[in-house]
Amino acid sequence: MKNYILLFVTILFAYSSKAQSPLRNTQTNNNSWFMYFGDHKFSEHWGIHLEAQFRRNEIVAKPLQLLLRTGVNYHFAPNAFATAGYCYVHTSPYGVFPAKSGFPENRFWEQLQVKSQAGRIEMITRLRLEQRFSKLPVEQSTGEYAPGDDVYTNRARVLVRLSIPFKGKTIEDKSLYFSCYDEAFVNFGENVQSNIFDQNRAYAAIGYKFPKWGKLEIGYMNQLVVKSDGVKVENNHTLQVGFISNIDFRKKHS
Repeated sequence: MKNYILLFVTILFAYSSKAQSPLRNTQTNNNSWFMYFGDHKFSEHWGIHLEAQFRRNEIVAKPLQLLLRTGVNYHFAPNAFATAGYCYVHTSPYGVFPAKSGFPENRFWEQLQVKSQAGRIEMITRLRLEQRFSKLPVEQSTGEYAPGDDVYTNRARVLVRLSIPFKGKTIEDKSLYFSCYDEAFVNFGENVQSNIFDQNRAYAAIGYKFPKWGKLEIGYMNQLVVKSDGVKVENNHTLQVGFISNIDFRKKHS
């Protein structure tokens, strides 16, 4: 875990240095994300990940992205698991730097997630790798733009998340809590252009844990996205509403 945190800090330092370049053209969008995350065990060691995200631009007025992600979890320790899966993303033209047309992305992904407790603070560390096949818009013979052939890129993501209950020592049923995280994204591979440092997400929220069902969080995320030319940067102010479920799918024996 210490190695993951060291990598996370290194990425943030490098990204911050790049983001402050006077050559960058930074513009602002106001977005909202509505999300469901589910990690459900169906045996002692195995489970399934289910996820859906509906992302909107101009608060909720215009479409931004639809993301559907699934995977298989392997729980190799009480507070640690690995996942491999598939993700579909459709991006619509949005904001101050819109794509020439809407386009899909097919993505394979793998991750390692570890949870630990330090006093009242719950910490989640996550390392994720993505293999992305994006049908980026290309100009047609008519002069219009449409999704083209797959462009393959790789991306690494490192997240550190901290949560603390307002009362008690740990987050239990009916707990009200504060949560925050930072996640850095780095592109790598031969098709990456000028945006090695893809984006950074900084998040803070208030959450509530419902008995049996899971957690509801409402918060704010600042998302910095570096476009492929390495010059255009989105500074996205984002409302997030997320439901996080860990319902156990295993049969209960009386």
